Amino acid sequence: MVSSEYERGIAARFASFDQDGNGWIDREDFSAAAKSLLAEFGTAARSDKGQALYAGAEAFWQGMAGMADRDGDQRVTREEFVGGAVKRLRDNPDRFAEIARPFVHAALAVADPDGDGRIAVADLARALRVLGVPEDTARAAAAALDADGDGEVGEAEVLPAFARYFTVPE
Repeated sequence: MVSSEYERGIAARFASFDQDGNGWIDREDFSAAAKSLLAEFGTAARSDKGQALYAGAEAFWQGMAGMADRDGDQRVTREEFVGGAVKRLRDNPDRFAEIARPFVHAALAVADPDGDGRIAVADLARALRVLGVPEDTARAAAAALDADGDGEVGEAEVLPAFARYFTVPE
């Protein structure tokens, strides 16, 4: 795949992070994503799960800023996002997975009402939709992760897929 195609694909993922649509990604976008997930699943911000999600969002923001915020202004522009992906993630989605792990782990816990470490496919689709993934894509992605057809998926399936979605645009 030529670089310009890759860059266009990655640029399309930018909007999933830019929760407020202001043209850049910052700490507030990650907090907004956490707040939206908590609201969607009826979880209190001051609960253990809520606090873990906010801590995961902060860790995710710090990882992204460290990877992409080239000018140190605590904002990641579309150009910085694409540049960071091209330079640091294109051939290494596992690196993105490590940055995202605390947030994904906490988000799955919020969407897992019985706490068994498995999340219903429908709830995963809800979470993805809240995070800015288009509804049809969210439903299809969640269903595709359910390899054994039991209607549930775990972090071991979700985290690598989440990383691939944001680093491999095809």
